[in-house]
Amino acid sequence: MSGAIAQDQTDPVVAELAQTEFETPQDAAEPAADEQVRFVASEVVQDVPETPEVEETDASSLRELVNTVDTSGELSREMMCLAQAVYFESRGEPLDGQLAVARVIINRAESNTFPDDYCSVVTQRSQFSFVRGGRIPAPNRGTTAWNRAKAIARIAHRDLWDSEVDDALYFHATHVRPRWAGRMTTRARINNHIFYR
Repeated sequence: MSGAIAQDQTDPVVAELAQTEFETPQDAAEPAADEQVRFVASEVVQDVPETPEVEETDASSLRELVNTVDTSGELSREMMCLAQAVYFESRGEPLDGQLAVARVIINRAESNTFPDDYCSVVTQRSQFSFVRGGRIPAPNRGTTAWNRAKAIARIAHRDLWDSEVDDALYFHATHVRPRWAGRMTTRARINNHIFYR
């Protein structure tokens, strides 16, 4: 049997269908004779192992947490985009300001208004000034600032530390006054950035 006919034969409707001839496209792959295909009507839940990037911690400060996060190893593409955004947008800010920038990117990815992944949020046209032609520049990887940005990205991604910006979706530097800011609700001002919802 092929296709939908190979479903659970205990279902009387399926058993009846099994007696019917169906045409299969010539290029369709047939399962091997010794393979039995079984379709399941209920959802299948697969356990996903915890990633060892960041473990739960009882750090008493964000600085302490940043210092305990393992920043070695490769980052996934999405985590790389998040860390690069933290690095380029806020590396001169205090840690809570860097976390706030990461939180905005994550909030956008979780919102229906923006793209649904970190890289698309960061490279969305006219959103982040460090992005040129849809490309994120390479950070200076041998610096403390880069290691800190990777740690902040992992902390934000795993939601290991609360940020005062909460559900903010927008921010700007304090030295500019965009027209849209007047229509938004201010969530926080952290050093050189103001965050809005």
